[in-house]
Amino acid sequence: MIKSKIIHPELLSCLAKCGHKSQILIADGNYSCVTNSPATANIIYLNFTAGMLSGTQVMEGVCEMLNIESALMMSCPDDFDNTIIREYQALLPEVAPIDYVERNDFYSAVRSDDTLLVIATGEQRRFANILLTVGVVK
Repeated sequence: MIKSKIIHPELLSCLAKCGHKSQILIADGNYSCVTNSPATANIIYLNFTAGMLSGTQVMEGVCEMLNIESALMMSCPDDFDNTIIREYQALLPEVAPIDYVERNDFYSAVRSDDTLLVIATGEQRRFANILLTVGVVK
C-alpha cells in the first residue's frame, strides 16, 4: 500500500513522470481543460462536485510530492480580492515566486508543450488557476 496522501493511481503516475521544468496546471472549476491545454497533456478530473476538491487541497498534495520552483497565475482586476493567492503562497516554498500575466499569456503558457499535467478541481473561486513549474530534487 502506498503511504503518501495521494492515492489516485493516474495522478501518481503522472506526477512520477514530471521532471525538472515540467508544468502542472491546477485548474479551477471554470477552466476549460480540454480547449486550453496542449493535446499532449494528461488531464485528471478531481472535480467531483462544486468545491470538492479545492485548489489548495490539490496544491498541498502536489507540493508534498514534488519540488516546485515557480508558479504562474492570471492577473485579476485591481479591485478583486483574490484570497486564494495567500493560501497558495503559504503552501509554496519561499523560493518559488508567483508571477502574474494577462489572460491570453496565461493560456499560452498553459498550452506549452512543457505542460504535462492538468488537474481539474472543484475550486469555485475565480482566478484560482495556477501553473506550477517543477524544480529539481534537493
